[in-house]
Amino acid sequence: MKRFIFGILFLAGTIGLVSAQKNDTSEGKVIYLTTAEFKKLIYDYEKDGDNWVYKGKIPAIIDFYADWCRPCKMVAPIMEELAKEYKGRVVIYKVNTDKEKDLASIFQIRSIPSILYIPRSGKPTMDTGAKSKESYKQVIEKTLLSK
Repeated sequence: MKRFIFGILFLAGTIGLVSAQKNDTSEGKVIYLTTAEFKKLIYDYEKDGDNWVYKGKIPAIIDFYADWCRPCKMVAPIMEELAKEYKGRVVIYKVNTDKEKDLASIFQIRSIPSILYIPRSGKPTMDTGAKSKESYKQVIEKTLLSK
């Protein structure tokens, strides 16, 4: 009987975890990434080295930020709006540079916010500083969606 109850609890916990992960990565919302998730979803720099191999199916944006950064706080709601606007066409991620120091180091993040634009094919480009929503939209249309 104890094994049966334990089995039910384990199954319920597993189902809850899977559905929570699904909600976190749903399109139309900004997705927060850890280093491990970055390597799984974006680019495994340990495996692929300098040979950029994007793992995603649609173009992406990565917003490198910190909680204490005032310009980052100004960019955050813009990224939320863009995630909704470009739902299904561009996925937007955020990486906390204070928590994910390895990623910040690998991408040589010296100024935040830093925005990495990742086209479906080809090399990504980096931009720094807070911009207007229209500026981000222009880059998205020109760099990520025009190809």
